[in-house]
Amino acid sequence: MVSTLHGSFHHQCVNVMYLVKRFGYLAGIVKRYINTDHLPLQTFLLISNNLCLFLCCLFGFLRDQMSFILWSKTGPLLAVGTAKGNLLIYNQQTSRKIPVLGKHTKKITCGCWSTQNLLALGSDDNTLSISNHEGDTIRQTTLRGEPAEIYFSVMKTDERSSQGESTVSVSVDKRVLMLFNVNDPENRIELAFQPHYGSIVSYRWYGDGYILIGFSLGFFVVISTHIREIGHELYQAHNHKGSLNSVAISSSLSKAASCGDNSIKIHELSDLKDISNVVQLDDETKGLDQLSWTDDGQLLAVSTQKGTLHVFLTKLPILGDSFGTRLAYLTSLLEVTVSNQVEGESPVAIEVEVEPTFIAVGPYHVAVGMNNRAWFYALVDQEPGFNKLKDIEYLGTIASMRLNADYAAALFEGKVQLHIIEGKDQEEKKQMKLFPDDDGKGRILCHALTTDFLYYGTDSGNVVCVLMEDWETVSSYSHSVGVRKVFPDLNGTRLVFIDDKNGGFLFSPANATVSCVELPNFSPTITGVLWDNWHADRGVFVAYDDDKVYTYALHKATIYGPRVVLVGSTALPFSQKPLLLYNGELTCQTASGKTSEVSLSTHSFLKRSSGTDSVPELSKQLAQAIMLKRFHEAWDLCKSAGRKDDWAELGKACLVHMEVELAIQVYRMSGNVGMVLSLQDIQGIEDKNLLAGHLAMFLGDYNLAQDLYLSSTSPIAALEMRRDLLHWDSALMLAKRLADDQIPFISKEYAVHLEFIGDYVNALAHYEKGMTHNNKDHDEACLGGVARMSIRMGDIRRGAAQAIQHPSRVLKKECGAILESMKQFSEAAQLYEKGQYYDKAASVYIRCKNWAKVGELLPNVSSPKIHLQYAKAKEADGKYKDAAHAYESAKDWDNVIRVLLDHLNNPEDAVRIVRETQSIDGAKMVARFFLRLNDYGSAIHFLVLSQCNDEAFQLAQQHGQMEVYADIIGSDATQEDYQSIALYFEGEKKHLQAGKFFQKCGQYSRALKHFLKCPNNEDNMAIEMAIETVGQAKDTSLTNQLIDYLMGESDGMPKDAKYLFRLYMALQHYREAARTAIIIAREEQCAGNYRNAHDVLFSMYTELQAQKIKIPAEMATNLMILHSYLLVKIHVKRGDHLKGARMLIRVSNTISKFPAHVVPILTSAVIECHRAGLKNSAFSFAAMLMRPEYRNEIDSKYRKKIEAMVRRPDTSELEEETTPCPFCGFQLPQNELLCISCKNNLPYCIATGRHMLKEDWSICPHCEFPALYSQFILLLETEAVCPMCSESLSATQVKKISDCSKYLQTDELDQ
Repeated sequence: MVSTLHGSFHHQCVNVMYLVKRFGYLAGIVKRYINTDHLPLQTFLLISNNLCLFLCCLFGFLRDQMSFILWSKTGPLLAVGTAKGNLLIYNQQTSRKIPVLGKHTKKITCGCWSTQNLLALGSDDNTLSISNHEGDTIRQTTLRGEPAEIYFSVMKTDERSSQGESTVSVSVDKRVLMLFNVNDPENRIELAFQPHYGSIVSYRWYGDGYILIGFSLGFFVVISTHIREIGHELYQAHNHKGSLNSVAISSSLSKAASCGDNSIKIHELSDLKDISNVVQLDDETKGLDQLSWTDDGQLLAVSTQKGTLHVFLTKLPILGDSFGTRLAYLTSLLEVTVSNQVEGESPVAIEVEVEPTFIAVGPYHVAVGMNNRAWFYALVDQEPGFNKLKDIEYLGTIASMRLNADYAAALFEGKVQLHIIEGKDQEEKKQMKLFPDDDGKGRILCHALTTDFLYYGTDSGNVVCVLMEDWETVSSYSHSVGVRKVFPDLNGTRLVFIDDKNGGFLFSPANATVSCVELPNFSPTITGVLWDNWHADRGVFVAYDDDKVYTYALHKATIYGPRVVLVGSTALPFSQKPLLLYNGELTCQTASGKTSEVSLSTHSFLKRSSGTDSVPELSKQLAQAIMLKRFHEAWDLCKSAGRKDDWAELGKACLVHMEVELAIQVYRMSGNVGMVLSLQDIQGIEDKNLLAGHLAMFLGDYNLAQDLYLSSTSPIAALEMRRDLLHWDSALMLAKRLADDQIPFISKEYAVHLEFIGDYVNALAHYEKGMTHNNKDHDEACLGGVARMSIRMGDIRRGAAQAIQHPSRVLKKECGAILESMKQFSEAAQLYEKGQYYDKAASVYIRCKNWAKVGELLPNVSSPKIHLQYAKAKEADGKYKDAAHAYESAKDWDNVIRVLLDHLNNPEDAVRIVRETQSIDGAKMVARFFLRLNDYGSAIHFLVLSQCNDEAFQLAQQHGQMEVYADIIGSDATQEDYQSIALYFEGEKKHLQAGKFFQKCGQYSRALKHFLKCPNNEDNMAIEMAIETVGQAKDTSLTNQLIDYLMGESDGMPKDAKYLFRLYMALQHYREAARTAIIIAREEQCAGNYRNAHDVLFSMYTELQAQKIKIPAEMATNLMILHSYLLVKIHVKRGDHLKGARMLIRVSNTISKFPAHVVPILTSAVIECHRAGLKNSAFSFAAMLMRPEYRNEIDSKYRKKIEAMVRRPDTSELEEETTPCPFCGFQLPQNELLCISCKNNLPYCIATGRHMLKEDWSICPHCEFPALYSQFILLLETEAVCPMCSESLSATQVKKISDCSKYLQTDELDQ
């Protein structure tokens, strides 16, 4: 914010101020009064009169009116031009005056000095002259109009020139801007602008060869002087509507200003479109005039047409201080604001008496001051929030001041004066002390004050800590170079200091082991340090320079010891000074007297938006949180990201920082069970070094782990670690220091490792060192190693002897393998044999050609390869029986067969082996053997076994053995083989065989033709084959042809109906098959073959059920009656006459279906009913038997009883029990199978013939016909088969069914 300071002056004061600015004198007076509302007019008049008097004395001899005056930029030279064109150059140091008469012919109106002390002048004679500091003319050129403003500068080029300011720019006639190169006067550049811009009012050079031009009609234009860009406007704006009066540029602020239309506009040079401020001066009715910045950009002055001078303060001096979370900072030149935003306190504005050069703040006080004087203010709760306490003058100019709750410490002239802030004069004198006590201790360059301590640093490198309680030095650290700045934390237990070499160090007075740590990557431009005041981040601090803030974190307790890490850096906004750091938020003071908040990029995880950050961003935030030891935030980041790598990184950090409990939780989340168990084992360790050693080992830093173990209470852990890691050299060295008794065991383990990598010399030495002579197992392992290494080293005798004496079989095998690899076969075989590795021993003996030894070992050898080698050797020796036996042991069946046939003439064993092994090559050999004996049948058999079907076929054809060939070939032949056999039988007129093989090769028409041609004695087999053929063919014409044959259409002889049934079944014509089955069953029933009839109906019933076809009602009824008849025998045999009588009543009621046995059935019914007490039923069936057609057929032994029963009738009848219908629950007789209520046919029990009950339901697991569970179990106590399907069945296989709804289907029967 730009604040305005103005005074009302007479318009002549403008000229005086112009002279003051040009000469550079009286700057102190101007600065002193620049902050007041009114500058005394007399002061300016005095300045003006004295200055005019001085100029008159200096230039009076010219007798000419002065028109131009200008100081050199770099030297004490003053140039004065006159109205007649004369020039005088005055050297202030030497008082030398150089008059130059006639420099121009008319008034000199403008000019400029260069940095090389060249003087460019413009005159009303329309000429431009360039002179040196002696006044000699170097260049002169004629212009096309009057010159106005002249400047030296450097044009923009591709290559940097070392010639200095070689370009002169001049405004010609206020229309054209001319660029004149001193070194190239002929090629001057004239730039004209658009007429609607108006005339050139003012222009300025800035940057890398850019020119800002203001035009009278309010336009504002920027051009470049690069040769390729000349003629192009880089930026143009209509900045003021009516007129523009002046432009000015501040390089230090990178700002440009223009005035006109009673307003001032401030632009940013980096982006001219950005207007940072607009100031309206509505009281200036006559308009504004000139505009100018001070060199530092702090003040902007504007003169007006009325003679008023306005001075604007563009930026405040950045002064501020903090103590804890309390801030004090300059908000205007005479105002200091105290605030504590963290604790929510209201800001307090303190009006101070002078513009301060330093500010200090404590918990309850503020101090401001300048030079050697300081003013103290107490902060109070009452309005206005402060009380002025006093002002103190010190013995020298105060360089810096620090406050705490009670004391103030001021640094001046290399000393620190410590005194109480509030107290009586006598107390203040008593409680005041100068540091250092001894001038020989060096000059103090910096100091800081905390609640309990005073710290100061000296030019000799001492960092001294003074306890406030007794003002005694409690610690002193001597640094190699001078200490420029110190920054303690709030408690004073740690501080950062910066030395004269711009290095940064962390000093901990309380830590005796590591007192000073150099800060990593410490920038030499760093000017200050702030500690984080958040309670959980007391180890975090930032170091800052003008551009960046660097975040550091102190890791106090890590496995590596205390260390400081650089977390990252954050860009600092321009011209802002950090005052306070709190939880990643940096409070900065701005040049406008306000504070701003800067969020550190190193704390970005605190403000992350859930679900929007990318994986790399989350990983970066996690790394920052870990470095700042913000483990809870890191945990949340890992949970949101869910990546195993992130959990692993957090777990590793927890190990480094010795956070064991948190590490266990982290590794549990990542699923690392091994690490969780390992950490739980060490969780309770109190020895920090031992714990750190374990953690370093888990992280793989074994050298650090060893150092930590050795410095712990359990140094033996270092030895255990090295042993576990197989670091044997280190383990042996540690064992010599820590545990001598472990050396043999480590030596043995080391020897095993050396043996593995091939270092046999050292392995042997360590095996020998490993002997303990009191540990049997260990010593045996070492002796085994000595034996192996001795053999490896060439001492075969010693090694073999030790291996033989050693009890281990494995060692003998190992040494044997080593000797075998060294081609020491005899010794190797001996060791294998001693170790009972007979296969290996025999193999090595074979390589020695020691067949005798092989023969001895052969009974113990299991390797077929060795048997085979032995067999070949025996065959070569002519010992064929031994060879055959060895071949058989080797399971080389082909060679066994060959030896048996060729050498031993033993075809019986050869044939046996071929049959057992199915050897193809063996079968060929046997076939060739039988061919030599003219045994063609056997030869064909073995040719087929050897898959030589063509040769077997030709042999069978030649010798009339085709039947043999056909029988042997079975189902393994190809279609071509079957066709060849069929054609052969066709030629031989053997129709059955021809039809059979035509069927196998898929030629069903020819097969059927041959089957139907078969003679009568082969009728049955041929018809069966014909039915099978038609079933496979699925050909309508063939089907009709066979049906015609079966019905007798072709030969007038109808065939048995069972063949028609089988045909329908083969064709899957189940309905026709069912009708045929009924007919067949009826015929069987009429013939008295009731079991056959039952089986035909049952098989058809189950087939229709499987095909989900409705059962014909007639079939179901006939099956039920036949099954009832079969049940009679079962129940009578079991002595259950009532159930037998009920079934006989059901059968007798349909006696017409049993014509072959009417009388026996009725007789049985009479007898069983009489036995069961069903006298009325017995009488009715006895009366039926008395009919003339049946009477004579009654068995004589029952006739009289039946006649007596009819003569003396007994009509008493045992009433039948009723049970509920399974469909509707209506009560009906238990043997009734038709419900009179719901009209449903009721399912019947296959064990009793009664209708089924819902609550007593079971089924046969084979045929799935229903049965009453209780009765079925009772029946199976005496019977072992199902009465329906005759399959074997036990009571344990029958399960009671609680839900029988799926068996109660009403549409199963086809009415």
